[in-house]
Amino acid sequence: MFDLNESYSVNGEESKGRRGGEEEEEEEEDEGGGLEAWERAYADERSWESLQEDESGLLRPVDTKTLAHAQYRRRLLQRSTPAAAAARIQKGLIRYVYVVLDFSRAASETDYRPSRMVVAAKCAEAFIREFFDQNPLSHIGLVTIKDGVAQCLAELGGSPDSKIKALMGKLECSGEASLQNSLELVHGYLSQIPSYGHREVVILYSALNTCDPGDIMETIKKCKIAKIRCSVVGLSAEIFICKYLCEETGGSYTVALDESHFKELLLEHAPPPPAIAEYAAANLIKMGFPQRGAEGAISICSCHKEVNVGGGYTCPRCKSRMCELPTECLICGLTLVSSPHLARSYHHLFPVTPFNEISSILPSRMQQKLLQTCFGCQQSIVNHGSKTSPHVCCPRCNQHFCLDCDIYIHESLHNCPGCESQRGSAT
Repeated sequence: MFDLNESYSVNGEESKGRRGGEEEEEEEEDEGGGLEAWERAYADERSWESLQEDESGLLRPVDTKTLAHAQYRRRLLQRSTPAAAAARIQKGLIRYVYVVLDFSRAASETDYRPSRMVVAAKCAEAFIREFFDQNPLSHIGLVTIKDGVAQCLAELGGSPDSKIKALMGKLECSGEASLQNSLELVHGYLSQIPSYGHREVVILYSALNTCDPGDIMETIKKCKIAKIRCSVVGLSAEIFICKYLCEETGGSYTVALDESHFKELLLEHAPPPPAIAEYAAANLIKMGFPQRGAEGAISICSCHKEVNVGGGYTCPRCKSRMCELPTECLICGLTLVSSPHLARSYHHLFPVTPFNEISSILPSRMQQKLLQTCFGCQQSIVNHGSKTSPHVCCPRCNQHFCLDCDIYIHESLHNCPGCESQRGSAT
């Protein structure tokens, strides 16, 4: 009797424990809203882990500026390797780039919130604006692939607003993706580009396969012969044919881990890459500097075939009217640019040297020797006590800058104010 009762009580505890465990799992599922574990981590982003306490036990504000600066420093140091800094590298200042977006059925997956298609379109918009900021003399076009067909959304041009408008009006995904059809379409456009233009393709690929009508290896050979550099940024997983395409044409193949990583990988294609040695030929290019039309003048735009009042630019050779710069005259074929475009393209040849990070904890003697304010914005870089806010120092002029000025100097200004002030005082 004793053994039976003991076994019965143990079985009862086991049944209660099993029932309690099932109830706990049901409560966890209710709290998570029916989401998987990785989906719940994606939804709340575990923001509580970034909170920190100070000496008095109070919560410190999340230092997003330092995190953003760390990501920027990583990108900057990757671009300016010791080998690249020691040697002069030729870069393409006039680029003709087609951005190919995969809008197949795979783009509707929700591992990227709200979907791969929306994330790719949003990051493509940021890439287009950054591309024209870094490459004012270049042109960009848009191609989508869905239902096994490649379609050109926007021709090569220098207007970011028109490209973004055309992209946001066609956000639909269906069918299969065809990598070969997209390469054939892009090859037909880029093969007509002059020899001085650098031909590139950036593919945002979501699918895990490609549905091609013929031999894609022959198409890759055609792109290689036409000197088209193909790069792929994957949203799902690594694919052999994409890797082979990038290796044969001299491009880069990367796979994103999440949305922020995908945007970071895509923006790495905005600065001009080093030119391929066997394709880097020096050419003289004829360019025209058109004058802006009077505000009250009425003329017919040759690019849109419409009547416009005021504005526009007049070709110095054939006197035809264009809406925007840079562009090529549709009548005489002359490349039309403005002097600010040439000036903004010059900084890629002589980039600003990366600044050195300064430790936030320094001896008091060193604190007295250092400057108390940022040389750029004149904001204080010294906190209370023996700690200073994170800042950087130019290795040439030894001037100190805050993190915001560091990013602004390398990303937008492309000149060190300290070095320029010393040069001006010397002259």
